[in-house]
Amino acid sequence: MSSACAFAPASIGNVAVGFDILGQSFAGPGDRATVRRVAEPVVRIEAIRGCVSALPIEAERNTAGRALIALREALGLPFGFSIELDKGIAMGSGMGGSAASCVAALVAANALLDRPLQAGELYPFAIEGEAVSSGSRHGDNVGPMLLGGLVLAAPARLVRIDVPDAWHSVVVHPDAVLETRHAREVLNAAYRLSDLVGQSANLALVLSGCHRGDAGMVREGLADVLVEPRRAPLITGFAAVKQAALDANAMGASISGAGPSVFAWFENRTDAEAAAPGMQAAFHAAGLASQAWISPINGPAATLIA
Repeated sequence: MSSACAFAPASIGNVAVGFDILGQSFAGPGDRATVRRVAEPVVRIEAIRGCVSALPIEAERNTAGRALIALREALGLPFGFSIELDKGIAMGSGMGGSAASCVAALVAANALLDRPLQAGELYPFAIEGEAVSSGSRHGDNVGPMLLGGLVLAAPARLVRIDVPDAWHSVVVHPDAVLETRHAREVLNAAYRLSDLVGQSANLALVLSGCHRGDAGMVREGLADVLVEPRRAPLITGFAAVKQAALDANAMGASISGAGPSVFAWFENRTDAEAAAPGMQAAFHAAGLASQAWISPINGPAATLIA
């Protein structure tokens, strides 16, 4: 093939207890990348369209461009790529907007290789692209986009976490922007050792609960004692939105990625659907319009669409 198009879904980064290492893909919004194989050994961004267009057109400064540069260099490819991006995820939303662009571009470019790689083998190139936007190398957004569902993103390995099919998530995105770099600045101060231990215990409970299908363990563990307390003041109405989810029988709720979106986990789709309007109403009471999406926690992976 000389061209391919791929779609990458949005994601929930951190999933409350797994800062930079635990993420979940979710069905709904996403980014689309159309990649063409070109004879010149270069990577070019030809166009950026959609809900975000004011992004760097220089490949080195663009997440999708940098990811394909890394792919070319690692594989020693004698040819290059041109990229067109159609953005469906707002930047600064906490839904993996920068990650989706580089993952969609990688999946499309991979289809144009003489010997395509497995999805997990694209991980290091996706991290390279993500770092351009976020300023750090973490895989909690790109990992679940590549594999689908809930994924533990270690520095050199992705591990998909089994979750009961009935479990669903809600993501509510307010009409506000919170840049990832700014949201990371509030985390620079030291943490107490007791909080680090508590967060580790919560992560272990959530992972074990997912593996066993034990919602009670997840309810006990799905609470962020490290990052959420520092980022919550940056999100207008956050406390009320979280409480609305918990009042609707959520297993837990927290900030999606760096925010300002808020997510919640539920044991079934019915509860998730019932909770979404209350979460949106809480944002509305704080003066913010919002959108809501409901998805299985076992969300989709990036895929070729043409």
